[in-house]
Amino acid sequence: MFFNAKTAVIFSLFISNFMFNAHGSITKQHFELVHQSADISLDGHVSEAEWSHATYIPLIYQNEPNERGTPPVKTDAYLFEDGEYLYVAFKAYDPDPTKIRAALRDRDDLWADDNVALMIDTFNDERTGYEFYVNPLGAQGDMRMTDINGWAEDDSWNAIWDSAATITSEGYFVEMRIPFTALRFPKSQQAQTWSIAVWRNYPRDVLYQTSNVGFDWNVVCSLCQFDKITGLENVTPSRNLQLTPTFTALRHDEKQSVPGPWQQGDIDNELGLDLRWGITQDAVLNATLNPDFSTVEADSAQLDINTNYSLFYAERRAFFLDGASFFNNNHFDLVYTRNIADPDVGVKITGKTDVHSYGLMLSDDKNTSLILPSNQGSLLVNLNDESKVAIGSYQLDIGNQHSLGLMATHRETDDYQNSVLSLGGAYWFNQTDSVQYQLTHSNTSNSLFLQDTFNLDEQQSDTAYKVEFYRENRDYELFASVEEVGKDFRADLGFVTKSDYKKYLVGGGQTWYGDENSLLTSWEYETDWDKTYAQNGDTLEEEVELSVLLKSQLQSYLRVGLIHRDEFYFNDFFLQNIAYVQAGLSPTKDLKLTLYSSVGNKIDYTNAELGDSFEFEPAITWDVSDHLQLILSHQYSKLETDNQRVFTANVTDLRAYYKFNMRSMLKLVLQFEDIDREQAAYYFPVDKRNREYGSQLVYSYKINSQTLFYLGYSDAGYQDDSLRHLEKDQRTFFTKFSYAWQM
Repeated sequence: MFFNAKTAVIFSLFISNFMFNAHGSITKQHFELVHQSADISLDGHVSEAEWSHATYIPLIYQNEPNERGTPPVKTDAYLFEDGEYLYVAFKAYDPDPTKIRAALRDRDDLWADDNVALMIDTFNDERTGYEFYVNPLGAQGDMRMTDINGWAEDDSWNAIWDSAATITSEGYFVEMRIPFTALRFPKSQQAQTWSIAVWRNYPRDVLYQTSNVGFDWNVVCSLCQFDKITGLENVTPSRNLQLTPTFTALRHDEKQSVPGPWQQGDIDNELGLDLRWGITQDAVLNATLNPDFSTVEADSAQLDINTNYSLFYAERRAFFLDGASFFNNNHFDLVYTRNIADPDVGVKITGKTDVHSYGLMLSDDKNTSLILPSNQGSLLVNLNDESKVAIGSYQLDIGNQHSLGLMATHRETDDYQNSVLSLGGAYWFNQTDSVQYQLTHSNTSNSLFLQDTFNLDEQQSDTAYKVEFYRENRDYELFASVEEVGKDFRADLGFVTKSDYKKYLVGGGQTWYGDENSLLTSWEYETDWDKTYAQNGDTLEEEVELSVLLKSQLQSYLRVGLIHRDEFYFNDFFLQNIAYVQAGLSPTKDLKLTLYSSVGNKIDYTNAELGDSFEFEPAITWDVSDHLQLILSHQYSKLETDNQRVFTANVTDLRAYYKFNMRSMLKLVLQFEDIDREQAAYYFPVDKRNREYGSQLVYSYKINSQTLFYLGYSDAGYQDDSLRHLEKDQRTFFTKFSYAWQM
């Protein structure tokens, strides 16, 4: 037979499509969701008669640490709906309830506890869904999940729902009541079919995970293996309208000179309004007027020394978090909403209809900031101008798991603008092999300030792209990628800190498994090689990395890695060899210990020299009681060149949480940074002593994620060579109240 290139392509596509649809043969259970009137007292006792008539789903599989093993404990789930709410109950049996791991937690802080969960794919597209978790004392966690290019979870999503739990002599019981207004699903008067998994996390010497679904680890997607549940003919139409007025008041004091007297600021009172309207069951409009975009939770301390790229901080503001997954993209961070610092008004619509997902966000910003990237570092720039912001996204679901997406961002002031257009997606040859890609183009008009201050052209235009191949299954993985970012590429609404490079990468790894009683429950290695060039062809970096990961009893893990890197910086090459260790364990149910440490050669980016580096980062999480939790982390870093110390740096972050009950909490945050520089090691004047500290004390009362009250105090200070002691130079008193009216 004559076998030419065209025949080969047709044959490979036929095989790919055949293999891609193979997951349709996976055995799935099918459940009918019971509809009944409800008179449930949400107390965690699961004693009402309605539960005996509910849809029964037993958790019959163990998926961690063994594939499709036998669960070590019995768990039963029950579901029904009354047209307005979805009710879920769990009976999580335990042979020794004294070993249950749980405490009173803040929202989305229960992942290390015993907990049970409902996971549902309401569009039955096997791509996206919702997760609802409850621990044995009633703490809640919720997430949006995507399973397009592998499983990904976003715990920044918060819904308004109710739950209760109680610990008994048999284990613990949980009840959930989830309003259909919290979910998005197709608009239909007919019966719907959803993908469903009920879940239990059972952490003991190892972490056990059990479910109604027995997952095949050779299939990358998880949602495609979920069971199915049919019903919902009687869902009551709702206006799904939520109004959340917000009142904030703060007073900010500062010192004009340090040491010196306090300059008391004025009391700033603000009224704001957030609106959330479910236009249909699958489309939501968010709007905000005069929003309170302050972040009550202090960011985790990061050591900002000997780094030439900007630091990333997570988004915490409610307006940006609702529907945030609609603005995610494959590879380049084109949307980083913390760049939108101080808007007066914002509006956003997100939704999904059939195979079409879409999002549009518009806002202003009184404080315009952006990142100027290069292949040697990045700069964070504030323009002190008001700007207009527009972000749009669209994704088309193709077949079982293929996707194609478009995204556009635009920001402009009177004399500056930046626009980005992106095309990306994924093609799955089968359930283990995929190609993911993204092609992006940007156009920028720079203001005179940007041109003169940073030597930029008036007009900048360039492209960026990335293509990745993955093969991932139970026992091994292979991956390869190529990416290129042009010299003049800018994504000013995103977090793109590097430009002017082209990078090639190949790698892979292999995993072996024990069982839950083995000394090693699993062990694996991973290695990769990458090489990076500047756009003019000059070599920027070549790196080889090898790591070995061991998992054992007491939920312990140990990763040991070696890095060999030859890096170009400031007109010279620097050969670096680095060894690192990552480790963690839970010696008791109330204690978790983690450690990162590295030793080797690193570049002193300030002075463009090769130095000897040592880093040590321990952390401890201690549940002192059901009410009190302490989290202490420390970062130590030291750099020496030619037997001369360049700097020694220490950063400590202490957080104490005292939960009076599930709604009421007192939180204390203390942060301290101490950088001691050897002045003779620098070619320009520096302070020897560089100390900063901050503290925050906040009382919070939360009925749900939108109805809440805060009362707090924070301050900050510093010490340099001109000061004999640490001196406070700013302090803030603040309060916030918001109430969510649902109609």
